[in-house]
Amino acid sequence: MAEFASQVVTKFNVNNIEPHCRHFRSLNPEYLANFREVLAKANVKVVDIAVDGSSSFYDVDPTTRQRSVMYAKSWVDVAVAIASPSIRTHIARATNSSPDAQRAADSLRRVAEYGAERKVVINLENDDLMSEDAFFLVKVIESVGNPYLRALPDFANSMLTGDASFNYRAVEAMFQHAYCICHVKDGETGDNQEFNIDMKRTFDILKSSGYRGYCSMEFDRGKGDPYAATSRLIEQSLQYLR
Repeated sequence: MAEFASQVVTKFNVNNIEPHCRHFRSLNPEYLANFREVLAKANVKVVDIAVDGSSSFYDVDPTTRQRSVMYAKSWVDVAVAIASPSIRTHIARATNSSPDAQRAADSLRRVAEYGAERKVVINLENDDLMSEDAFFLVKVIESVGNPYLRALPDFANSMLTGDASFNYRAVEAMFQHAYCICHVKDGETGDNQEFNIDMKRTFDILKSSGYRGYCSMEFDRGKGDPYAATSRLIEQSLQYLR
C-alpha cells in the first residue's frame, strides 16, 4: 500500500487515494505513523477509507449491533491517525433479519456522533442491493439527521438490478445526501453479465446536485488492464466535469 501511493502519482498524476481496509497490514500506531510519513513524502493524501465489516448494524441481536458500532469507530480512529477526512462503512447483511432502517439508524447514529467528535465523516455506499439499497440508505441518513453521516454514490452498483431507470434514480437520490466522496465507474459485472451505464448522464446528475467532493476511480470488472481502464475513467471524468 505504501508503494501504491507513489504509483498513483506516477501513473495517473493523481495525489489522492482511497485505500480499502483489507489493504492495511496492521492497525498498530507505528504502522499507521509510518504510512502517514510515506504519504507525506509522496505528496499524497488519503481522502476516504473503504471499510467492510461482518457484523450488521441492523441485526436483531444488540450485541452484534454493538460489535458493528465498535468496529466502525475503530476505523474512525485509523482515519484520524492517517489524516483521512472520512470512512465508508459497510452495512453487512444480517442472518436473522431483513434490512431494518430503525435499528440501522440507531446504530449508525452512534457512529456518526463519534465521527463528529473526531471530525471524520461516515459514508454509506449503495453497494449491496439487499442491505445497502440506495433508498434504504437515504431513509437511514435522514432518520439519523447528523451532517457527519452521508451518502457515497456509486455510479453503477444499483445497475445490478438490470433496471437502468432504477440505477439513475438511485444515484440521484444518493447525490442529494453526498458530501465528500463518490465512486466513478462505467459499469458493473454481475452473474457473468456486463452492465454498462451512461457516463454523461450520471455526471449530469452529479453536477445538478451541486456535489463538490472527490471522484474516486473504480475499476473492478475483473478483466482487462486496470491501469488503462483507470486512465480512461480519469479522462472521461475530466471531460464530463467541464
